[in-house]
Amino acid sequence: MTAPPDDCLARNDWICGDYLSTRRQILLDAVGQHVQLTVVSVGLGLVIALPLALLARRRRWTVGPVLGITTVIYTIPSLAMFSLLLPVYGLSATLVVVGLALYSLTLLVRNILAGLDGVPAGTKEAARGMGYGPMRQLLTVELPLAVPAAMAGLRIATVSAVALTTVGAIVGYGGLGNLIYAGMNAYFKAQVLTASVLCVLIAVAFDLLLLGVERLLTPWRRAGRSPRPARGRRLPTASGRRA
Repeated sequence: MTAPPDDCLARNDWICGDYLSTRRQILLDAVGQHVQLTVVSVGLGLVIALPLALLARRRRWTVGPVLGITTVIYTIPSLAMFSLLLPVYGLSATLVVVGLALYSLTLLVRNILAGLDGVPAGTKEAARGMGYGPMRQLLTVELPLAVPAAMAGLRIATVSAVALTTVGAIVGYGGLGNLIYAGMNAYFKAQVLTASVLCVLIAVAFDLLLLGVERLLTPWRRAGRSPRPARGRRLPTASGRRA
C-alpha cells in the first residue's frame, strides 16, 4: 500500500498550514477586497437610510411606503438582484456595492426610525422649552439618544453584508467568496475552510468594532445615567455631558 504524502496540500486536508504560508498574499488581497466592499456598501446604505428615516418621521404618511419598498427590496434573492443591476453597472464592483447597499436599507431605516420614535417625549419637550430649534434638537438630542437602536441595525446590516459579499463572486468581486467558490469547484478543502473561517472572523471583528463605537457614542449608558433631563432643565448631548 502506498504511504500517504507528507504534504497536506497533496493530501487535500481541510486544515493545512502550508496553504496559509503559500497563499498568504492571495488571502490578504481577498480579505482586503471583502472588507472594502462591506464598508463601502454599508456606508452607502447608511447615507441613503438616514434621510429616508428622517423623512418618514417628519411626514408620517411616508412610513408605510418607505418601509414597504425597502422590505420588498430585501426579499429579492441576491442572484436576482445582481441580475437586475447588471445592465446598469455591468460586471463591476459597483454592482456588488449597490446591491448590498439596497439590502441594508430595510434594517437601517427601521432601526433609525425606531430609535427616533423612542426618544422620550419629556426630553423633546424640555429641549423645546430651552429654545432648541428643530435642527439643533435633532442633532444634539434626538440622534444621540437614537444611537443604540440605530447601531443595532447597523451591526446586523454589516454582518449580513459580510455574508452577502461572497455572492459577488459570480461577477468576480466577492472577496473571500471568490476563493470559496473556486475551492468548491476544485474541491480544494483547505481553501474553502480557510476562506469561510476568515469570513466569520471578519463578521465578528466588525460586530465588536461597532459595539465599541456604540459605547463611545453613548457614555451616559456606561455611567448608568438616565437620558431624561434632570428637572426638565438639562439635556444629554452627543458627548454625554449635560447641556
